[in-house]
Amino acid sequence: MKIAVIDGKGGGIGCQVIERLKSLKNSDIEIIALGTNSQATANMLKAGANDGATGENAIVWMSNKADVIIGPMAIIAANSMMGEISPKMAETISGSNAKKLLLPINKCNFEIIGLENCQLKQLFDILIEKIKMMLKK
Repeated sequence: MKIAVIDGKGGGIGCQVIERLKSLKNSDIEIIALGTNSQATANMLKAGANDGATGENAIVWMSNKADVIIGPMAIIAANSMMGEISPKMAETISGSNAKKLLLPINKCNFEIIGLENCQLKQLFDILIEKIKMMLKK
């Protein structure tokens, strides 16, 4: 299973996701770090991603190669993350055939009504359980 982890700024959310995915110790998982900037990509690679790439073209290209895309909800919103997510990136990610596992982090002025406000640790735990279920299929 090829999992693309997309993040921007310093890649902190992506790093935590990658560390938890690596803790599964499953050789069927290939983790691709896709950063909107080089710092995010570098930090996600340090966290243990198998490979990584940076920028709009890399994210657009790899969004159609991944089985699963993981990132904050902002990755499907044009101009979010202080402009780091371009309209082309948002459109390609949201239109990809990959399963999208989006973390409902409300920093981009989006709020999903009906979801309880969880701490990041809880979101990461839920995410890893979802990946475990997907690996069993």
